[in-house]
Amino acid sequence: MATAIRAIGHEDRLSLVDHLDELRSRLIVSAVALAIAFGFCLWQNHALLHLINAPLSKQTQKQVEKGNGPLGQTGLAQQGVLKVAHDTQAIARALSARGSGLSAVTRAQLAAEIPRLRADVAKIPKVPEGNKPVTLGIGEPFTTTITVTLLFALVISLPVILFELYGFVLPAFSPRERRIAMPLLAAIPFLFVIGVLFGYFVVLPAALRFFQNFNSGEFNVLVQANPYYKFVATILLAMGMVFQVPVAILAATRVGIVTPKQLRHNRRYAILACAAVAAFLPGDAVTLILETVPLYVLYEVSILIASLVARRDATRARAEAALAGMTATKGTDEPPGGGTAGPGGVGGSPSSPTGDPPQPAGGPPQPAGTPPADADDGVERSVKQIIDHIDHELS
Repeated sequence: MATAIRAIGHEDRLSLVDHLDELRSRLIVSAVALAIAFGFCLWQNHALLHLINAPLSKQTQKQVEKGNGPLGQTGLAQQGVLKVAHDTQAIARALSARGSGLSAVTRAQLAAEIPRLRADVAKIPKVPEGNKPVTLGIGEPFTTTITVTLLFALVISLPVILFELYGFVLPAFSPRERRIAMPLLAAIPFLFVIGVLFGYFVVLPAALRFFQNFNSGEFNVLVQANPYYKFVATILLAMGMVFQVPVAILAATRVGIVTPKQLRHNRRYAILACAAVAAFLPGDAVTLILETVPLYVLYEVSILIASLVARRDATRARAEAALAGMTATKGTDEPPGGGTAGPGGVGGSPSSPTGDPPQPAGGPPQPAGTPPADADDGVERSVKQIIDHIDHELS
């Protein structure tokens, strides 16, 4: 289990048994996280069902107010009963008054019935309870609840599952490949959550409004639970995947398939592609626009990010080339013997009359026009600092 927590380096060498043991440990951690999230979601299943039923409830309520379908007819009947009940209360109050001409006993009996009539009227619902999905089978409420609970549990435990997946895969990447892959992998769940939220608050209400109102006067519209939840899951998952466009474009530019210049040149084709993708998603013309605009915005943001990353890569490549050229020049300028040839011998300095080389107080003499050694070291350190700064920015 410890291997599922500690990070494994790229230089570590593991056997097949060690890899399988690490995979088992990470699967156990992911399963435990999913089980805990499932227990929490099952405990709060009423709140989750209310959350996912809210868009349908709003559209159904509009149909009820128009009097369409069986729910609309039920709503009209309830409104009629409420009106009759209020009129009956007004008549009872008028007859129980002293000036009504009835006897005192009759007026007392009517006055005693008014509170009970008011209590009975309060029990009549003002809105028909039909704005929820319909279940037809005996076990369908249970299976549907478990399905919705499992989907929410998977979404909640997704960060832990992705963390374990990344921890198992990333050791195979070199440090340079990891610098490229880590921002992309970290952006996937973030963009997925944004896409799901956009689908829930923007796309799903528009799609339900179109489908619920389309030719609704010719049908008795009752929404079944399983098809409705499949429809919602399809839209939310599709929008979550659509919002991965920046990751796909940035990955394509990093591996050299396309360049930011080519992406800018092909903007018109990108607009057609965004409209084609949005056309495959359910909805009407308004929904098509609501889905096409964010897709194109994501495309432009992807071009901007790819351009910035390309500039950083080019700066880093120039710095590395300068450092490599400086190192090569320094290596060729230094003689094999470690010094300059002089008249006193190869690779040495002129000898003193006693046979010992002279030792000036200021150190060995430097040839004219030769820069000090510490100057080259300072430039090399500066270039290394630039490369380290670029690596830090890329990571």
